[in-house]
Amino acid sequence: MLIPKRLKKGDTIGVIAPASPPNLDNMNKAIPFFEQKGLHVKIGPNVSRTYGHLAGTDEERLKDLHDFFQDPTIDGIICAGGGYGTARIADYIDYDLIRNNPKIFWGYSDITFLHTAIRQQTGLTTFHGPMLGSDIGKETFDDQSRAMFDQLFSPQNLTYDESFSPLHMISKGEASGEIVGGNLSLLVTSIGTSFEIDTKGKLLLIEDIGEEPYRIDSFLNQLRQAGKFEDAAGVIVGDFSESDPKKEASLSLDEVLHFYFANLNKPVLSGFKIGHCLPHFAIPLGTKGTLSTPSKTLTIEPGVY
Repeated sequence: MLIPKRLKKGDTIGVIAPASPPNLDNMNKAIPFFEQKGLHVKIGPNVSRTYGHLAGTDEERLKDLHDFFQDPTIDGIICAGGGYGTARIADYIDYDLIRNNPKIFWGYSDITFLHTAIRQQTGLTTFHGPMLGSDIGKETFDDQSRAMFDQLFSPQNLTYDESFSPLHMISKGEASGEIVGGNLSLLVTSIGTSFEIDTKGKLLLIEDIGEEPYRIDSFLNQLRQAGKFEDAAGVIVGDFSESDPKKEASLSLDEVLHFYFANLNKPVLSGFKIGHCLPHFAIPLGTKGTLSTPSKTLTIEPGVY
């Protein structure tokens, strides 16, 4: 495990768009948030580019990622937004460059593919958390979500309990392991690739947006048949926003989750506000966590040193 160095006042964060074009207006509105924390902000040269549904060509998006990891004046990298496209560049990334220049890397949604690829190729701990154009620049961005960035400035253990949101036990137990995962549909697209999600002995986080129960069912079934739930030490069920079925003849999301997890004989808790939601509880991926259904808690070790 490779832990990135904490941020301090005067440091510079670099902003990249490795997936779809971000909302540039919201991105610019988010910059003062970081400046108020004493940070400088450098926007990647290719962030404002577009290439169809992508934020520039694969080469342009890859260049910003490489340049900012290599640049010694950049102390952390935060993604402007998600969407689609990170998987297209995953097998062209110079992972030795990242391993030799470890630093904070933060984002979620489509960024899940990069979280998995970077962690499994380099051992670097990364962060699943809100982004500039998608979240921080919006008027609805809340104080609880803002506070999650404090973990980048000092090593701190995180504890998620029911003071943040109600949690529901699907399968009882307690287990510890490295936290992995993220967006469910992106985890499924990793199956059969060089970056297939490794869940053995790990706590698997899943979340998604805009997917009806029948789609979530198909995603979970693929992970089940690939042995990902059997391998996992436990499952952290994050937020599944905009998941209501559009047809009357449909299983509910709860019914789908119970089908796959109720008899898993390992801890599974749902209700975590982790994902496409506000408040958004940001967490490090790659550090050790403990999931306990008796206490309904998730505790997580620091993601910086």
